[in-house]
Amino acid sequence: MSQVIIAGDTSGTITLQAPAVSGSTTITLPAATGTMMVSGNMPAFSAYLSANQTITSNVNTKIAFDTEQFDTNSCYNTTNYRFTPNVAGYYFINLNFWTGSATPVVSRYNGKIYKNGSEFFRINDLLTGYGTVGGCLMYLNGTTDYVEAYANLTTTGSAIIEGANQNINVFQGYMVRSA
Repeated sequence: MSQVIIAGDTSGTITLQAPAVSGSTTITLPAATGTMMVSGNMPAFSAYLSANQTITSNVNTKIAFDTEQFDTNSCYNTTNYRFTPNVAGYYFINLNFWTGSATPVVSRYNGKIYKNGSEFFRINDLLTGYGTVGGCLMYLNGTTDYVEAYANLTTTGSAIIEGANQNINVFQGYMVRSA
């Protein structure tokens, strides 16, 4: 019968040794404090815009990503379009939006990722036109920090971010590692 061997020493390191199949496999856990992260408790979300949204020229406008594709820890709010993770750590946040044919003509596209109500990261014009895509890495404390997506376009009037396309207009984030 196979058995798992747990061995420790005075350094604070515990080693789990799996039974030998065609050799031995050893897993070593370092002497560290904090929360062990497994796929079940690492927040991740993806939301998209369900309908067209009008953006006024030169106004920072929160994008209404109101439909979830997934939300692993119930951290994304589809009413205030905000991600508030419940685990402290480092997160990658991604923003992608597109204005379609861009009538009227849009001369500048800026996507903005806001943290706690202030601009944290700016994504400049996509060189091919009609939108922007990009992301950043940030620390979120797991209790009060939150993230939102904004757009700022320069047009001859107002422009529309095309909704109902979960493949083009998305706001996403996932935990990279714990704090």
